[in-house]
Amino acid sequence: MPDTIAQPVLLAKSPADRLVIGVDEAGRGPLAGPVVAAACVLGAAPPAGLDDSKKLSARRRAVLEPLIQQSCHWALGVVEADEIDRINIFAATMLAMTRAVAALVAELGFDPDQVLIDGNKTPAGCVAEWRWPARAIIGGDALEPCISAASILAKEHRDRVMRAHAEMHPHYGWARNMGYGTAEHLAALRRHGPTPLHRRSFAPVAQCDLPLG
Repeated sequence: MPDTIAQPVLLAKSPADRLVIGVDEAGRGPLAGPVVAAACVLGAAPPAGLDDSKKLSARRRAVLEPLIQQSCHWALGVVEADEIDRINIFAATMLAMTRAVAALVAELGFDPDQVLIDGNKTPAGCVAEWRWPARAIIGGDALEPCISAASILAKEHRDRVMRAHAEMHPHYGWARNMGYGTAEHLAALRRHGPTPLHRRSFAPVAQCDLPLG
């Protein structure tokens, strides 16, 4: 699976002709699978109805995702479970964001004026490769359309990944719980033990002492 994907389109023009990238992630809390970040610059005609992906139905996200992909510049950054275990989930999230922005900047060919990130922390000072001016916005995925678009892209991509993994590891209910620690998932962990896709540094997984399956 590639770490980054990008799509060139006509850029939107902000009032001050500033290039702004929105960033959000999906998958900080699950017990299995990657953490995925998306970076997005709105195109000249972004789709209507952008919002925090958690506030949108699965059907609405499925409609919006291809519209965002077709009308905006975007890229993804992915950090897999084994790397999460090596560096911890916070560092992995910051790294995924950095990979997403770096891929988008490479596609655009120039740096942004600002990166807006959902949450209370930016990768500045956390990831050596981060070099862009950034501002964290709590609840930004509902306030800034470019972050809303990123949240939808990250969520939809990660959900697809987990549905694909569920076909190879059907016991854990990943097609339904996306790797989160639901009762179904925890019961399967106790019965079958962790897979190579589980985050073994997370306590509910570490407590299962069966070998990798």
